[in-house]
This record gives sequence, structure tokens and C-alpha cells, in this order.
Amino acid sequence: MTTVGFDLQRVQRIRKLAVLVALIGLMGASMVTQSIDGIDGEWHERVESIGLVAIVLSIVGRAWCSLYIGGRKKSEIVDRGPYSVTHNPLYVFSYIGAFGIGAQSGSATIGAAFVLAAMVVFYMTVKREEAFLEREFGAVYAAYKARTPRFWPRFSLWRDEEHLTIRPALFVTTILDGLVFLLAIPLFELIDIGQASGWLQVMTYLP
Repeated sequence: MTTVGFDLQRVQRIRKLAVLVALIGLMGASMVTQSIDGIDGEWHERVESIGLVAIVLSIVGRAWCSLYIGGRKKSEIVDRGPYSVTHNPLYVFSYIGAFGIGAQSGSATIGAAFVLAAMVVFYMTVKREEAFLEREFGAVYAAYKARTPRFWPRFSLWRDEEHLTIRPALFVTTILDGLVFLLAIPLFELIDIGQASGWLQVMTYLP
């Protein structure tokens, strides 16, 4: 295995572990909290619906990004399509998905907590990735980094490719990874059932 492959795989393993730890902690907090008007209230249902839209947008957005990156991260700087307006469009769409997951609790506060946790985890991961890319691509990456925001898109920078070489296996993998976000729906429904039946004790109510 090359040093390049090893470095990227190590960063990805660290990221997945950090995401798992944060997810477990936040799910634990969700078990003892409830939205301000209860599990059948209008606010609860509205936040859940917004969260579902966010999850779908995240899945579609991440798949769109994969069409451009196509496994080329190790060999070149991709600076077209979504990568022309932000360094990390995959992470931006992941933030949207994180809100959608947390919003299945019916609480916008829990949704925001999921986004904050994702931002902390991904910020540390991005710093490692940037160090790797600077080491591998030097001035080319430095110029890209200087003109493109790290996270929040600057749409005036948009540039696109006339043709894309698509790697179907990677596209499908990204779709499947995103579909995991939908597991939040039955998980939070189980929490609602547990709270309604008294199996889970509600300690606080959040908007």
C-alpha cells in the first residue's frame, strides 16, 4: 500500500470512529429529551418533516459530489462542479444530513446539536486532509485553497466540466452510505414509542 493510500485511509478511520462516538452520545441525549409540544405535537411533526427533506437533500447532494470526485482525490485536485465553490461539498451535504438525522427527534435543538457535533468531527478531519493535500500537491493545492472557501459555498466561483468520467461503483457506494441516514427515522420512532410507554424517562423538553 502506498503512503498516499495509507494516510487517507487512516484519516477516514479516525473520522468514522469519531462520528460513531458522537452519534452514540447524541442518541443517548435524545432518549431523555423531547420536543416542547410532545411527540404528537405540530412542532414535533414539522421538525421531523423538515429533517426528512434535509436527509433526502443530503443523499442527493453527496451522490452529485461523487460524480465529480470519482476516486480522484489521491491523484489530482478536483476544482469543478461543487468543488469549484467549496473545498468540501461532501461535508457540507453531510452537515445537512446531520441536521436531518437529529431533527427526527422532533427537536430543532437536537438537530442543531447533531450539526455542531458533525462540524467538530469534520473540522478535525479536514485539517488532516488539508495537510495531506498540501504535502502531495504543493502549490497547485495552495492556489485552490486560497481561492475557494473551506466549507460554505461561494457560488460566484462556479465552474463546471464539459464531460465527466463516472465510476459507477463509487457512485453507488456513496448512495448506499447516504441511505444509512434514513435509519434515523425508525430509530427515533422507537425512542418516541419508548417515551410514550414510559420505558424512557423524559428529563427535559426542547424546541
